[in-house]
Amino acid sequence: MSLSLLASTFTNNLLPIMLLSGAGFTLGKLLSIDSRSLGRVVFYVFSPLLVFNLLIQNSLKASEVALIMAFTTAVSLMMGLITLFFARVLNLERPVLMAVLITSMFGNNGNYGLPLVSFAFGEGALRYASLYFVMMSILFNTLGVLIASLGHMNLREAALGLLRVPTMYAVVLAALINILKIQISAPLTRTIELAAGGSIPLMLVLLGLELTRVQWSSSLRAIGLSTSLRLLAGPVLGLLLAIPFGLQGTARQGGITQTAMPAAVTTTVLATEYRLDPALVTAIVFVSTLLSPLTLTPLLVFLGR
Repeated sequence: MSLSLLASTFTNNLLPIMLLSGAGFTLGKLLSIDSRSLGRVVFYVFSPLLVFNLLIQNSLKASEVALIMAFTTAVSLMMGLITLFFARVLNLERPVLMAVLITSMFGNNGNYGLPLVSFAFGEGALRYASLYFVMMSILFNTLGVLIASLGHMNLREAALGLLRVPTMYAVVLAALINILKIQISAPLTRTIELAAGGSIPLMLVLLGLELTRVQWSSSLRAIGLSTSLRLLAGPVLGLLLAIPFGLQGTARQGGITQTAMPAAVTTTVLATEYRLDPALVTAIVFVSTLLSPLTLTPLLVFLGR
């Protein structure tokens, strides 16, 4: 793995993401921009239409969909178990443990993962990465909420939270259209493609805006643990689990790349809502995002062979 190859991979795949996110970060520092409102636009409009467009254009077999969703669930649960093991070794306090747990289990598979897979491996891998993102969104809005609430939320409330995830409906609708072979009219197709085309750059700008709200924490052990698990243990676990799940080709590229993402920006929302040390969570998100090119660059080279 030569330095020139690493430099080329970083320049062609990660640098565009860093530059566009950096533009969002700069705008957030210079102007008064409500990133939460923009985030809702992405969450309720652009992200579902992106996933919907990918799925109707590139129909996957039901077995492939089930495989990626099972792989995603296995990665998330295994990351949780690994985190609990190291947290016990370090004797972390309960609020800190919950903060480390949600940031280790849930990566930034939307704002960061989808653009990166698109740049590095194209639409073939992007459709698998999109399924990973959808399944992780489901887990985040159920298991993630339950973890963040420290057991104070019942299953009914968690289920209702799941029903508020619009990307789920996009997946179901796309599956029905593919199964029933429904033809979508030209005006609707163009509307969907137009929105999908703008989704990725908007996600990257939003990522930069969200990072302007970072707060710093003195829990260096917790920051180091969560960042290491996300950027190092995540891709190693993905590579290992890809073997029994039989992931190959573009499915392997899209799935494993998603396992290596830094901590999800949306974990800061849970941290604020359930008082899980928001300063610690936002610091983990910022540090893991900042360091992610160091681990993602060699991973992309390896997966691209």
